[in-house]
Amino acid sequence: MMLNFDAELDSRGLPCPLPLLRTKQALAPLAGGRVLRVLATDAAAPRDFAAYAEATGHVLLQAEVSEGLCVLYLKKREDAT
Repeated sequence: MMLNFDAELDSRGLPCPLPLLRTKQALAPLAGGRVLRVLATDAAAPRDFAAYAEATGHVLLQAEVSEGLCVLYLKKREDAT
């Protein structure tokens, strides 16, 4: 299921921890409540993004894995600037 998103990050082919590091950079300019869609091929991405969301207060709305491609939707904390 595809969700609406405000920005997209293509981190396919990048090894761990680069997808998460690039995600932090991509979230920085987004306003609170905005959604970032991340494409990743790193098998650890769903687990890493869930832990990152829990630690930072962002919300992992959805994580789908199909044929080696992870599609993750991360909503930036409402109170984040």
